[in-house]
Amino acid sequence: MTMVLKDDALAADFTPDIPAKIVDKATLPNLGYRDIVERLAERFHTTPQILLALNPALKAPQAGMELRLPSLIPADRAYDNSLSPQWRDTLATLNISARQPQAAKIVVDKSESLLKVFDAQNRVVAQFPATTGSDHDPLPIGQWAIEAIAFLPTFHYNPDLFWDAAESDGKAVLQPGPNNPVGVVWIDLDKPHYGIHGTPEPARIGRSQSHGCVRLSNWDAARLAQMTSTSTQVIFQE
Repeated sequence: MTMVLKDDALAADFTPDIPAKIVDKATLPNLGYRDIVERLAERFHTTPQILLALNPALKAPQAGMELRLPSLIPADRAYDNSLSPQWRDTLATLNISARQPQAAKIVVDKSESLLKVFDAQNRVVAQFPATTGSDHDPLPIGQWAIEAIAFLPTFHYNPDLFWDAAESDGKAVLQPGPNNPVGVVWIDLDKPHYGIHGTPEPARIGRSQSHGCVRLSNWDAARLAQMTSTSTQVIFQE
């Protein structure tokens, strides 16, 4: 599909200079997209590298530019009015349809690096690539319950919970945004400090390790959140 780049897209509130260290990120008032390329890549569920390969002129974006993009238009943007305006805007930005199947069960398979969603008839209705723990923090095998779902969460960094934290690190609170360490969604489980969440680095899903949590791209985490409730069963398996 093609799309013309408009002035309002270029005028969005970007966060161009995001430091590498997690404690330094806590000094920022928000953790938004770095630039229009990163924003469009997430909107169309791809990577900045692919987007630039399709549109080399995006290295110097200008209003009126015609872009070649993956064909990805949601069937319905009539999001539930009970959702906050900020979350509805996020769903629209990520091209997530308002119409989603309802999840009776989520199964995370460590060996396949996949998260599968089953409906009440035990049919697979969605499947997402996932990062599932690490050698230091393995996926907690077993059955878990969802306690809460947080949209656009803040991230409370506690270095005591991270084996690779620097000795000089202190506790810190990082503001919401797609470049927050847990992305745009945190699905809280009844195992303390564990959840299913998004990521600021979607290209590394399934190719890197996590601190025990299940990590999805922001667009998959947002879609999963629309399918899920506190009655959804969660199973982590080898």
